[in-house]
Amino acid sequence: MSADIDIAPGSDGAYYVIVDVRIQDAPRYTAYMEKVRPALEAAGGRYLARGGACSVYEGEWEPARLVLLEFPSQKAWESFYFGAEYEGIKVVRDETSTADMVGLEGLPSSAQ
Repeated sequence: MSADIDIAPGSDGAYYVIVDVRIQDAPRYTAYMEKVRPALEAAGGRYLARGGACSVYEGEWEPARLVLLEFPSQKAWESFYFGAEYEGIKVVRDETSTADMVGLEGLPSSAQ
């Protein structure tokens, strides 16, 4: 059962992406990280957290390496993620790691 939400999709709030990544080839993954940051920042994104210590307070989730990204909007994120520049970089990520990824709308500016 889902709760009713009073925030319409496409709000003017930021868009957050949470990634739980499992790295199989650390040296090659490092090369991916060096290339992805400038592309991500050029698209308006920024890292809020990347690979730091985390604590599980409920449930059985055992994250491997968490990354938290912020983009100005879902459109900005999708333009980056589905864009030609990231397509070439993502190949390396796919060859060196696996991940679970979810996007989440932030609160509209008026609700903060």
